[in-house]
Amino acid sequence: MKGDQELQVIVQQGKEPNPTVQEERNQTGVTHSNTYKRLIRVAVYTFFVISGQSVATILGRIYYDNGGNSKWLATVVQLVGFPVLLPYYLLSIKTHTATTTHRDDGKAASLRNRVSVYVVLGVLVGADCYLYSIGLLYLPVSTYSLICASQLAFNAFFSYFLNSQKLTPIILNSLLLLTISSTLLAFNNEESNSQKVTKAQYVTSFLCTIGASAGFGLVLSLQQLAFRKVLKRQTFTEVMDMIIYLSLVASCVSLVGLFASSEWKALSSEMENYKLGKVSYVMNLVWTAITWQVFNIGGTGLIFELSSLFSNAISVLGLPVVPIMAVIIFHDKMNGLKVISMILAIWGFMSYVYQHYLDDKKMKKSVGIPKVESCDPLEAEGPNGQKIETSAS
Repeated sequence: MKGDQELQVIVQQGKEPNPTVQEERNQTGVTHSNTYKRLIRVAVYTFFVISGQSVATILGRIYYDNGGNSKWLATVVQLVGFPVLLPYYLLSIKTHTATTTHRDDGKAASLRNRVSVYVVLGVLVGADCYLYSIGLLYLPVSTYSLICASQLAFNAFFSYFLNSQKLTPIILNSLLLLTISSTLLAFNNEESNSQKVTKAQYVTSFLCTIGASAGFGLVLSLQQLAFRKVLKRQTFTEVMDMIIYLSLVASCVSLVGLFASSEWKALSSEMENYKLGKVSYVMNLVWTAITWQVFNIGGTGLIFELSSLFSNAISVLGLPVVPIMAVIIFHDKMNGLKVISMILAIWGFMSYVYQHYLDDKKMKKSVGIPKVESCDPLEAEGPNGQKIETSAS
């Protein structure tokens, strides 16, 4: 048997002289091309995340500054634009189905479990967006954005209990820095330039923004838990279904809140009295909805090109962009307390990312071991997939 295999290898080599050289050249060219295309996609998705989040937050502040008062309407526009994702879903499904390396156990969750996950998480997302709307109502946009950076700390905290994430010294350092960064802003009594804000209103918005950041971290951890324990797969289709159905449920929750609170009755007069005019009022709401979905497209793309951690990290990295824009557009004051808070937030962010970079590097090394060594020490694999017996040293 051994002689037959050796003869087969010799004959195959005689038919195709040096096949590995040409294959390696072709494979190298394809690898470089795919790498460049992937880097371009990552850059585009990163731009979508940072620009979408920044513009949407600025538009939310403009809405409040020019006569908008409906917190539930501000919540609705964060969520109701999810149909914009459908073309992206349909155009990308073939590509991601063919290239995705995410886990798929081949076991679809039951309809009841699936609906339960979507409803529970959708309600949490709707409540979370409402808290964000209250937070932006009375806080200067620069202060609001810096507080939102604490979502990484909450994500790590909840992941420790729900997903058994290890709290290494670097992660603990990140949690401490992000906590201090947000706590410092509690002592900042800066008023919004457009309105007089009482101490009670400032504290309310501050607590709501902290609560919203905690809720966002909880939702991310619960999503990870749902994929692992309930849905038991994390393919492109599964994640897009999660995003779309969550947005649908959350949109319904926000619409119920809008009508139950009777805020809808004042919307016509709100549009009439909007300082920038009716057209600007409508365009502000429309573009706020669109830019939040641009953010969602970028975040979803980064999940599949790299990881959910990187997607979340980029969204936090983009938060310091908003305070800079707020200084230029709204003339927010960047006092010493805010500068220190921003430095601590960026430091905490970099610590968080560095730890997960080390984890990812360690995981790649452990995963790469089976690819280098054959399962049978007496067998190797030929260029065309045939097994060639080798002598043991």
